[in-house]
Amino acid sequence: MKGKALAARLVAASVLALLTACAGTGTGGGELKTASDQTTAEKRAFIRVQLAVGYYQQGKYEIALDEIKQALKADPNYAEAYGMRALIYTAMNELRLAESNYEQALRLAPNNPELANNYGSFLCQSANRPLDAMRYFEQALNNRSYATPVSAQVNAAQCSFKTRNVDAAERYLLNAVRINPDLPAVNAGLARVYYERRDYQRAGFFIHRLTELSTLDNLPADALWLALRVQRKLGERSMEASLVAQLRRRFPGSPEYLAYERGAFDE
Repeated sequence: MKGKALAARLVAASVLALLTACAGTGTGGGELKTASDQTTAEKRAFIRVQLAVGYYQQGKYEIALDEIKQALKADPNYAEAYGMRALIYTAMNELRLAESNYEQALRLAPNNPELANNYGSFLCQSANRPLDAMRYFEQALNNRSYATPVSAQVNAAQCSFKTRNVDAAERYLLNAVRINPDLPAVNAGLARVYYERRDYQRAGFFIHRLTELSTLDNLPADALWLALRVQRKLGERSMEASLVAQLRRRFPGSPEYLAYERGAFDE
């Protein structure tokens, strides 16, 4: 299980968090900035970035980019606009431009945990540089003002899997489950930890949690494939058959279903 699909569900939360990230950049008096501290230019930029988020979520990337241009015309130093543009470029597979925008965003707002988390996710998943990514997840998690640490914890765990550091993945996910035990990505991640350790009973516990929290119809291919393999190890043939049927019906051309067809249960 690569884990990308469930972790990707956290992207929307990261995008929306960018809209409020300006509240944490600080004021001249050493206090955190709030909405009332925004200048007129910042407010115009904020509105444009909100519009860009909507277009991004609809897959209308060129229109979203145009809204970012308008945001930066209003406020050339609006870090969240660069961060949002980086997400758009990533979706367009313009990775060089995405990285350039992340770097500019963090130059303008080096203490913004959402930007650090998103850049870490980009480095790990899109640029395939998991070791470089970890410092940005840690940077986000060390920021006491970070409102959504579970996002960075899940991303850091997924990155740890890429470097085969299962112990680190477990540590991040156990911290995440204490904050939000009902997040599917957290339960799927812990199921993977214990599956890879051949602790199938514990893996089964988290698969059971996962299927309680999210119906089979809502699970992505990688989660279905992990659940199928766990149930197979536990000898739950009826549940295994149900998961096979789901995988065949919904993801017939997926790498996971092809792995099932060739019997590659321990890849």
